[in-house]
Amino acid sequence: MGVQRLLAPYTTLGLGGPARAYEEATTAEELVSLVADADRRELPTLVLGGGSNLVVSDDGFDGLVVKVSTRGVTVSRDGDQVVVEVAAGEDWDSLVARAVAEGWAGMECMSGIPGQTGSTPIQNVGAYGQEVSQTVRCVRIYDRRTREVRDVEARRCGFAYRTSAFKQDLGRYVVLGVTFLLDTSEMSGVLTYKELVNKIGERAPLSEVREAVLQLRRGKGMVLDPADPDTRSAGSFFTNPIVSAKEAAALGEGTPRWDMPDGTVKVSAAWLIEQAGFPKGYARGPVRISTKHTLALTNPNGGGTTADLLALAREVREGVREKFGVTLVNEPTMIGCAL
Repeated sequence: MGVQRLLAPYTTLGLGGPARAYEEATTAEELVSLVADADRRELPTLVLGGGSNLVVSDDGFDGLVVKVSTRGVTVSRDGDQVVVEVAAGEDWDSLVARAVAEGWAGMECMSGIPGQTGSTPIQNVGAYGQEVSQTVRCVRIYDRRTREVRDVEARRCGFAYRTSAFKQDLGRYVVLGVTFLLDTSEMSGVLTYKELVNKIGERAPLSEVREAVLQLRRGKGMVLDPADPDTRSAGSFFTNPIVSAKEAAALGEGTPRWDMPDGTVKVSAAWLIEQAGFPKGYARGPVRISTKHTLALTNPNGGGTTADLLALAREVREGVREKFGVTLVNEPTMIGCAL
């Protein structure tokens, strides 16, 4: 089944060894068939999207990699809202760009995020005050345990900060498509992210929000650009820690923080990293922290290895834990490796 193929070119980090076998699925039916057949053969299987939130070991993946290349967007109306059914392989930012152009509100703050639409509910992707969980109506999945295709309503997706039921049981579910419910409006809702509000105010036309977000992300090296070595990354490598109010107070008054509805506090991982002695551009051999944003770990010249990247990640994690007593959690999915 399939042919051996190096995985590094399929990740935004440009890292990763070979897959024992590689196939590409262009329809949902083909995707289900490939995965189900591999499961019958008891062959380990990795479903690969855009590779933007993935760290693959230097040894690669000893099994079948199925590249998701499904396409299709279907639009219908539901009163004053629009229902958008999207195949898993559709490019996320292209979808956001279309939503903004069509006057569909609810995605605009997530402009510039790399990867495919099918990956967004797994991670509960979010940025600048929006998360996909706010607009997902349902997620169509293939359940590898029960061997059935079904739609999972948003309330049953287990959405939380940068996670979901799909991420918690990553090997069980294959996302085939996502259905969104979006408002029809040329204006954004009330913006809450301070950096964005300071730039364009509390409400703005969708097109202005998108452009402002893209400018902010480019300034942090978070929009893929072959000419910018800082974008050879997996985006934010660590999630912002969520701690108790007591733990947040112990970090000091200058710590950037956001009070959560349940009484906990989200604090800035980027700030913790920098205060622990890891500035922008901090290097360990051929890999480094981005020169624009301390949350991104980069392989700027393509000469690093996954082992190099993980060594840097461990150094940063241990440094933050030693100084602040907070253990950072990695955001990308690890394949064949771990911190």
